[in-house]
Amino acid sequence: MRVSDNKTEVIKQKVKEAFSLDARNWSHLIEPEIYQSGSNDMSAPAKRLNILPDARYTVPINGFLSPIVIVFTLFNNSLVCLVLLKRHMRSPTTIILFALALSDMLTGLFPLPFFIHFYSTERVHEWVPYQWCQAMNFCVQYIPTIFHTASIWLTVALATQRYICVCHVFKAKTWCTTQKTLTTIAFIFLFATLSHSTRFFEVDAVKTTKVSMLDPNITVSACSLKMRPWVKANINLYFNIYFWFRVIFIHLIPCVSLAVMTALLVHTMRMAERRRRELQLQNEQAECRRLRDSNRTTLMLVIVVVTFLLVELPLGLLMVLHILRQTFYLSIIRSDILSILSLLSNFFILLSYPLNFFIYCGMSKQFRTTFKSLISGAETSRGSRVTKV
Repeated sequence: MRVSDNKTEVIKQKVKEAFSLDARNWSHLIEPEIYQSGSNDMSAPAKRLNILPDARYTVPINGFLSPIVIVFTLFNNSLVCLVLLKRHMRSPTTIILFALALSDMLTGLFPLPFFIHFYSTERVHEWVPYQWCQAMNFCVQYIPTIFHTASIWLTVALATQRYICVCHVFKAKTWCTTQKTLTTIAFIFLFATLSHSTRFFEVDAVKTTKVSMLDPNITVSACSLKMRPWVKANINLYFNIYFWFRVIFIHLIPCVSLAVMTALLVHTMRMAERRRRELQLQNEQAECRRLRDSNRTTLMLVIVVVTFLLVELPLGLLMVLHILRQTFYLSIIRSDILSILSLLSNFFILLSYPLNFFIYCGMSKQFRTTFKSLISGAETSRGSRVTKV
């Protein structure tokens, strides 16, 4: 009985310690520069980019690789949007695909100027100018996270809608309407914005003057990031709630939901293929064609979802490891390795954004036909028999 009581006390002590950690313990999940000095007021001497633990990898990825991928994504997804905006392409499914393409574009567009301005030049070794300080936080961290969250839940909405259309055909006529799809998209973007809205009010930028690190003969205007009093007073409670919310509602629930729905869709596709073969034997060509087109669309969306899961699951796992490390002192993997893996995971997510264009071209005859007509300037025949996506 005494041993059991001792274990209970140890657990209570661990939980107590988890919510009384010094703010610097969150430095791998939030602005690392805020905690470099270790001062009690939680403000850094000045914001720099080349002092991060993964700076050796951040510079080539954010300075060269990411801008190339982002520009390619902007080009590809712009084409996707132009194709999906065509009148004959419009359907509840393509509306979600359009919103997804737009959200992916904006995830990369906001940090792009900062990647080029700082990481692609010698400015990465200089103090971050005061006038860029807050804008950099907003456009490199907070706003892309909002659009990425929207992309995650739009993918869930896409899989859910397809599941209803395939497995509950009669309900689909009521649930999968254009109006309800637009309402769902609006709700997703609202949820994504509210989920991360507090991050815009965490720190204040304080103007300072520093000797330039590129030219010691001149001084430059730099900035310090100072935690606001409401965050400072509740630092561990606030970040525990925020990051556990992210793990559960932005990584765990969407990924589990998508895995389950993907399995159900694959099972339904197999059943439909079996049914199609039976109809072929009965010479029911029209029904065979309908099932084949439906299966092709379902397969295309399954590939989109599987691609999403392949790049999202590693980031979700790394986020869990980060949280377990900071909350319960569970050092499963070194913090510098976690930072590098997180950087690479984010890059692979970025790398997945332009892939949807090739998936649509490869799997959808209607998309290919419309894309060709868009490039050639010819009008797609409205009477052509192509099943809508």
